[in-house]
Amino acid sequence: MTDRQLNAEARASANGEVFETETRVKSNVEVNGEYRHLVLDAPQKILNCKPGQFFHLLCPVSGGHQPYLRRPMSIYGYYPEKGELHFLYKVAGEGTRAMADLKEGDGFNVLGPLGKGYSIQDDWNNLLLVARGVGLATLAPLAQEARRLGRKLTAICSARSPDVLMSTDLFREMGAEVITVTDAEGTSDMDNIRAIIEGRIAAGAVDALYTCGSNRMLKLLQGLGAKHGIPGEIALEQQMACGVGMCQCCVRSFRRNDKIIHERVCREGPVFDMQEAMEW
Repeated sequence: MTDRQLNAEARASANGEVFETETRVKSNVEVNGEYRHLVLDAPQKILNCKPGQFFHLLCPVSGGHQPYLRRPMSIYGYYPEKGELHFLYKVAGEGTRAMADLKEGDGFNVLGPLGKGYSIQDDWNNLLLVARGVGLATLAPLAQEARRLGRKLTAICSARSPDVLMSTDLFREMGAEVITVTDAEGTSDMDNIRAIIEGRIAAGAVDALYTCGSNRMLKLLQGLGAKHGIPGEIALEQQMACGVGMCQCCVRSFRRNDKIIHERVCREGPVFDMQEAMEW
């Protein structure tokens, strides 16, 4: 299927208007030994995004890199006032290695914004997010939206060690209270994170829970949400081929109204009600 056909199908999505666009690289720099921060000069028409949405990226074919399919990637930031679209990514495979070779001024084809993003209900005044590693990239725009809406945000950021913690400065800039936990310091175990969250809940400082990816985080937050009657949302990570719901590659199982249903992460998600998500 051609990109033109994919774009036509994406436009039919109920999730909003989608564009296939040629952007320009403004910068593509290392954040630490594992992750890079890509900033694109992007037209206004693709910057009408929501936290938790993603773009399907056409990774360049150059040198020894021959990526075949587009790569889905969560939005790290979108700034209409500057005409910028940001991604935070880990160099792990053929596609991201090709992306790492992008230089300032290079063209980069993107398709999006795609998918269903996070929501912030009117009575959710105290938001708490928990994520680890690149999962923090998905949640970064949520902090941006929380600041815009005047909501209070607590961000629990987890990593192997302090030197690979990411996005903490960004969250602080957005007015969030940042709590860091790491394997190296012995603070990132689920029991400690549970205790931190329980303390916030006891203080009446949690109206909604947010996370991305991890089964361990999902299980922990599902339990706390059910115990205390606190709603939550999770952005799921899944392999995708088309990114617009046609190929069925990203179908997952969910528990809804006492039934097991199947939905596409790229189209009905990637953000879902936390209590409906199932471990995988």
